[in-house]
Amino acid sequence: MLSTFRSAVLAVLVSFFIPVVGQAAIHSETIDYEIDGQVYQGYLSYDDSISGKRPGVLVVHEWWGHNAYARKRAEMLASLGYTAFALDMYGKGKVTEHPDQAKQFMQAALADMSAAENRFKNALDILRNHPTVNPANVAGIGYCFGGGTVLHMARAGFDLAGVVSFHGSLATDTPAQPGKVKAKIMVFNGAADPFVPAEAVNTFKQEMESANADYAFIDYPGVMHSFTSKDADKLGKLHNLPLLYDAHADKDSWQKMQVFFNSIFD
Repeated sequence: MLSTFRSAVLAVLVSFFIPVVGQAAIHSETIDYEIDGQVYQGYLSYDDSISGKRPGVLVVHEWWGHNAYARKRAEMLASLGYTAFALDMYGKGKVTEHPDQAKQFMQAALADMSAAENRFKNALDILRNHPTVNPANVAGIGYCFGGGTVLHMARAGFDLAGVVSFHGSLATDTPAQPGKVKAKIMVFNGAADPFVPAEAVNTFKQEMESANADYAFIDYPGVMHSFTSKDADKLGKLHNLPLLYDAHADKDSWQKMQVFFNSIFD
């Protein structure tokens, strides 16, 4: 059943969230924070020409770790009028361009999901407590590993207005339960992504329907994994991985994300 929200997202005539601002002045800062004795490093961005509080958006990195790409997306969100915090799920300095090390980092982060949830919660608290943020209007977005992470947090019942997954993992050992998912969900997926087979897509949709979750799923025909990252081509060739940037899917998903945010934020 197509929800009212999903129908709105797919409508031809849409309105974008365009804040009234003066000359944009993006302020960005690196923030070190500690969780259970380990140091993490995040990146906060906002437009300081905007007065008053605004929605906040958490950005969860790919399996490579908290890198320049995650920070770039935080800055892009700031330019749209949000305060964005690119969090760190691995620990300060745990960044790589080698898939073997990325896999090790990711597996370590996912080995204890309660610890992973705590890392997300700590970053969420940092964002919500920032003086520019309306704590009632906070969402999360994620890429690859990060996409799977924000979906997990939605399944776990985190109090978020919404989450957006870009080429993220859909599989889970803890399916969403009816009445538990508070966040509205949007998923952007490459239909030719070998990491997300058709069976996983069907299982995810069935899970969302069974949980009565408010979700939308956008599948891009012929599009591969990491379609939003221009580094995907280089890294794919270097490591013989099925990664490929797609300009159309990148632009379209970013625009649809803005429509989604406009629909979920007060």
